[in-house]
Amino acid sequence: MDDQIEKVIQEQEPMAETMPNVITAMSSLLQRVSETNDDHSRPLWEHQRISSFSALTKPSISIRSYMERIFKYANCSDSCYIVAYIYLDRFIQKQPFVPIDSFNVHRLIITSVLVSAKFMDDMCYNNAFYAKIGGITTEEMNLLELDFLFGIGFQLNVTLSTYNNYCSSLQREMVTRTLLLEPSFLTHKNLLTSLYEEDSLSIHQNKQLTTAV
Repeated sequence: MDDQIEKVIQEQEPMAETMPNVITAMSSLLQRVSETNDDHSRPLWEHQRISSFSALTKPSISIRSYMERIFKYANCSDSCYIVAYIYLDRFIQKQPFVPIDSFNVHRLIITSVLVSAKFMDDMCYNNAFYAKIGGITTEEMNLLELDFLFGIGFQLNVTLSTYNNYCSSLQREMVTRTLLLEPSFLTHKNLLTSLYEEDSLSIHQNKQLTTAV
């Protein structure tokens, strides 16, 4: 099975189109978040815990290149990346002692995309294929998926208003990158606190994202 998966990946044609702006913005934002948390991690180390997402060393592949690889082989819809971004924010809010840093960001990305693809898309690759894309074992992929689901409290539904708000935040990130400005909402504690508060309200109203069905 592993040989078949590897063959599929190797036979894939190179990307025929430029990586969508949403993924570019997401990788840029996560890069800054992880670097910010790297700077803050030492004084806060005693309050943080090692999770299954933490690598022993920093991966050599950049976040942008990692997301390019996922985009190239996973064949997810663009909306999957938006929802994966929302899931990551939920994880940060519910797991404050596991901030995104350079040691766990890659595993968090591949896991959030996997969970999002399963929830959003009619068809998606299995865990073994995602494990190959992410450079981890199938067993580890299975474990990370389960830990991530528990980490977000199995809160998978996304309202339309929340989806649109996160789209807007990524659009602002693209403008920020263009203007070479530093976003004011990036901290070592979370990604988008205000959007999470809006999300909690909309979840309470029990509205579902129409594209999630």
